[in-house]
Amino acid sequence: MDAFFVSVEELFDPSLKGKAVVVGGQRDERGVVSAASYEARKFGVHSAMPLRTAAKLCPHAIFVDGHMERYQECSKQVRTVLNNFTPKVEMASIDEAYLDMTGTERLLGPPLKSAHDLHQAMKAETRLNCSIGIASSRVVAKITSDQAKPNGVLWVIPGREPEFLAPLDVRKMPGIGKVTEKRLHELGIKKIGDLAKLEDGFLEEHFGQWGAAMRAKARGEDAGGWFTDDVGEDDGARSISHEVTFANDTRDAAKIEATLLRLSEMVARRLREQKLFARTVQLKLRYTDFTTITRAHTPENPTQLDTEIYTEIRKLFRDNWKQGATVRLLGVGTSHFVDSGGQMELSLDGSTHERWNKAMEMADKLRDKFGDSSVMLGTSLKNRFRERVHENPAERKKR
Repeated sequence: MDAFFVSVEELFDPSLKGKAVVVGGQRDERGVVSAASYEARKFGVHSAMPLRTAAKLCPHAIFVDGHMERYQECSKQVRTVLNNFTPKVEMASIDEAYLDMTGTERLLGPPLKSAHDLHQAMKAETRLNCSIGIASSRVVAKITSDQAKPNGVLWVIPGREPEFLAPLDVRKMPGIGKVTEKRLHELGIKKIGDLAKLEDGFLEEHFGQWGAAMRAKARGEDAGGWFTDDVGEDDGARSISHEVTFANDTRDAAKIEATLLRLSEMVARRLREQKLFARTVQLKLRYTDFTTITRAHTPENPTQLDTEIYTEIRKLFRDNWKQGATVRLLGVGTSHFVDSGGQMELSLDGSTHERWNKAMEMADKLRDKFGDSSVMLGTSLKNRFRERVHENPAERKKR
């Protein structure tokens, strides 16, 4: 999807169209950019950049808060459109998907025709623009879709993948970030074509197994991490987490614990939505000096309840916080999922646990109808905050 968060905001406020827009918070806040319109990107604004830096680069930009509920709803609409073209759909993130169109030629026509039909259907059904890359592998299709932005369709004919990839900067390859790019440049490797020419042994010497995967992708093959499974073969989320950066660093224990409770609520709801129970809960704690610690614990029973997650998280916090130290960021995470849970004995007959289950089910129904912030546990009301959102995969599998 093209500038997905910005495009969704434009649906609710058409006056934003054609202007430099930054999603994620206000220009004077300490957060980071979630997304930027193409007009803002021309001034160097990009996701994960501090909001204040974005304001300096693009003073005339309009800054808006993110609305995750809107994005999730639009993402569902996108998924519905995609499912009309093939059952083999893999949502790589809230705004990106892979489709395996093999075997649809008789029904939908050749690749370019079906892509144009999808392009038009997406606009008609969602009022949003997308860019489509067509290729024989996911890694090339992803790069191709990036090259087609905004609002374009690009097809790499089978057998022409190396020719298409060769002149592109290595940073265009999925999985290569600033650090890897720098190391590759130090080795004299600047283009994807340079990677394709190297021997596996050389890359493995410098990058381990990831080196061989990079070379395979440079030749147009799906390899490494996200590109190893078949399209649509989903083994579920590996972790579910939420985190928040305080507008002002704090050492107020009550405020910190109220924030941890709110984060626990957010994580628990996503667990229930996906019908998962977490065996492991994890605390992320970052101090003012950016020192960051993570601590995890595996309770006796898997859980998806707000209160049970919070009980474990609060204990981890109290056991590990340097009392009086100023906190910048907090995070609550869960992992090692199973399909059914145990029962923490909060009372002799376990009835308290069951009552909490029913209460949270009712709370979720109310949140579905009136929004996530409509129902909150009492303590978390003391520290309501706006969730930071990013155009990044929320549920992507970690390897």
